[in-house]
Amino acid sequence: MRKILIVGAGQAGMQLGLGLQAEGYDVTIMSARTPDEIRAGRIMSTQCMFGPALRLEREHGLNLWEDQAPRLRSQRLTVVGPPGQAALTFVGEWDEYAQSVDQRVKMGGWLELFERRGGNVVYHSVMTSDLAGLAELYDLTIIAAGKGELVELFDRDVARSPYDRPQRHLSCIYLHGTTPRPDYPDPHVRINAVPGVGELFFMPGLTNTGPCEILLWEAVPGGPLDCWDDRPGPDEHLKRTQELIREFAPWEYERVMDAEPTDARSTLYGGYAPIVRMPVGRLSASALVLGMADVVVANDPVTGQGANNAAHCAEIYLRAILARGAHPFDAEWMQHAFDSYWAYARHPTAYTNMMLGPLPEHVQQVLGAATQHEPVARRFAHGYANPTDFENWLMDPAKTAAYLASLG
Repeated sequence: MRKILIVGAGQAGMQLGLGLQAEGYDVTIMSARTPDEIRAGRIMSTQCMFGPALRLEREHGLNLWEDQAPRLRSQRLTVVGPPGQAALTFVGEWDEYAQSVDQRVKMGGWLELFERRGGNVVYHSVMTSDLAGLAELYDLTIIAAGKGELVELFDRDVARSPYDRPQRHLSCIYLHGTTPRPDYPDPHVRINAVPGVGELFFMPGLTNTGPCEILLWEAVPGGPLDCWDDRPGPDEHLKRTQELIREFAPWEYERVMDAEPTDARSTLYGGYAPIVRMPVGRLSASALVLGMADVVVANDPVTGQGANNAAHCAEIYLRAILARGAHPFDAEWMQHAFDSYWAYARHPTAYTNMMLGPLPEHVQQVLGAATQHEPVARRFAHGYANPTDFENWLMDPAKTAAYLASLG
């Protein structure tokens, strides 16, 4: 029986660990926190999982909260002209629903599921100095912890990393007591984009205390939405959020005027430079580790791809490990496994990096066309769930022009 060590208990590490466990592998997961500590901790992300990623969870029997979490059917994009005025709005429906389950709920539950199935979990933080000895005990060691010093084992891929600093400063809060739009009450993702200033996202989700609304601010550094350096507590965060909404997106104000934070740890702040790293880390002449998901491809959350990338990476690595059989997990195999993931991840990475800058003219034309043509709105929304399609029509101005011309 092959022995696998996974360092990190997030979406990617847990999904891969549970998948390998089901295939009879001897898997050890290292988690810095216990399930109870995770549930009692601070929110970790916004994690909107689109249809294809949810399908992967379903196929592996990991969809434990599918009947409880709101089913998101579409996304609404509003581009703000002058602050407080909507320049354009459209809604694009998805072929499959999306869902967002608080990672405090999901990772705590998955860890307990892994242990019930006989898996070994070591609850301890890991330093780089610990890894060399640990890696010698396993056939393969995978680093799935996207934060902390372990990511420094993997060199930055300069050719694939156009940014060297954060392009957005992020702040998030989970709320109870928001109200649906009367003209579109079905659960959906709402994006309010203020060119040159930032974005505001609304996303129904499921947290420890039941259904909730997740609000994420993506602030262009130095702009008027970049006002979270003091990291306020939940009550002050909500008050500031309400004031900003009243100024920049007043059509959303009524939705949050009576809201309240879900809990005392319902806020999150941060920001990081989008980056792609080399996948193989070397601990010694004989000890190598493989990076996965956010460790090797970290996109800004402006396009909601992080948890989806993690799910796809876990599935691709699972297939690569199973196909390897009894052969060694050497550097060549590690690079090949990552290359298989990059064949997918390059699409959301290219799209996300494009959306962080000033919108190209051809993309502006698409957004305008989406207000008039339902198929354009639907295809734009489809790309968030299936980002490989963007290459066929949105990433190249000539392809965009041909597509728009085909509408008649």
